[in-house]
Amino acid sequence: MKIDIFPHIFPRKFYDRMLQASAAGRYMQKRTRGIPVLVDLDLRLKIMDRYEGYVQVLTLASPPIEALGGPELTPDLARLANDGMAEIVAGHPDRFPGFVASLPMNNPDAAVKEIDRAITELQATGVQIFSNVNGRPLDEPDFRPIFERMAALSLPIWMHPARPDTFADYPTEKRSRYDFWWAFGWPYETTIAMGRLVFSGLFDRFPDLKIITHHMGAMLPYFEGRAGHGLDQLGSRTDDPDDGAALKRLKRRPLDYFKMFYGDTALFGAHHAMECGLAFFGADRVLFGTDMPFDPEKGPGFIRETIAAMERMRATPEEKAKIYEGNARRLLRIKC
Repeated sequence: MKIDIFPHIFPRKFYDRMLQASAAGRYMQKRTRGIPVLVDLDLRLKIMDRYEGYVQVLTLASPPIEALGGPELTPDLARLANDGMAEIVAGHPDRFPGFVASLPMNNPDAAVKEIDRAITELQATGVQIFSNVNGRPLDEPDFRPIFERMAALSLPIWMHPARPDTFADYPTEKRSRYDFWWAFGWPYETTIAMGRLVFSGLFDRFPDLKIITHHMGAMLPYFEGRAGHGLDQLGSRTDDPDDGAALKRLKRRPLDYFKMFYGDTALFGAHHAMECGLAFFGADRVLFGTDMPFDPEKGPGFIRETIAAMERMRATPEEKAKIYEGNARRLLRIKC
């Protein structure tokens, strides 16, 4: 079985409500009007039928819940999204063995409550967060209870990048040009979020915490040397006393913590990058994910290309079996 742990969808009721949410609604209308499979469940099932043994653990597409409204509104939006996801899974359990809950991260107290509701009542397999919360880093103390709760539940956190085109590449400009904010900004964004969590001491507090990073750990596999020997010298390049102090607080090398994350195979068919990620994380920490349906064909392309890359990748049959389904069954407690 091929268990896709990072495809994206919008439950219909949530989608309709989301489009009413001010500027975020206008943004999503532009993005989704040409991708009907995001909301058309029948079309999604027809596309899935093309690939033998292929099932999906559903995740909500961006934008983050917290980008859709203030903290008084987002808890209701998260509940609407998660109820819709649970309804889809209940209607097609053989096609969708689980879903990932969304959280109102701009309301941390409500987010913890939604974790308990979604996992206990709706049987969510974990939760999705983004690499920042409306520009706030994830290592702020307000968000620590969310990580603590997920560590206690021993279920994964999915981390999705978030960075808009208004995040300029140069201080003299107002926006990032040529989609660089997405193509290169999103991997950078994910990598920085991972680093901030590492140096916050998160894994020393919660050594069994499971965080699945979208797109195979972003920059980390390729930049292992910089994250290793480079960050071992933290504090030697600047006069900021916080840098050296942060390194001394950690119980292990920074690189050791980076390898405690998990990665998915959503690399759009780049099999060499997949091999790099496998070498970095190891077969027990890589899961099959496609980023469906954001390919140029609006649905089938990234599924097909990711499977082709999996078959082409230099890995043993046992390693591929772990990536395709074994790791998902173990981490997400999937029984289908």
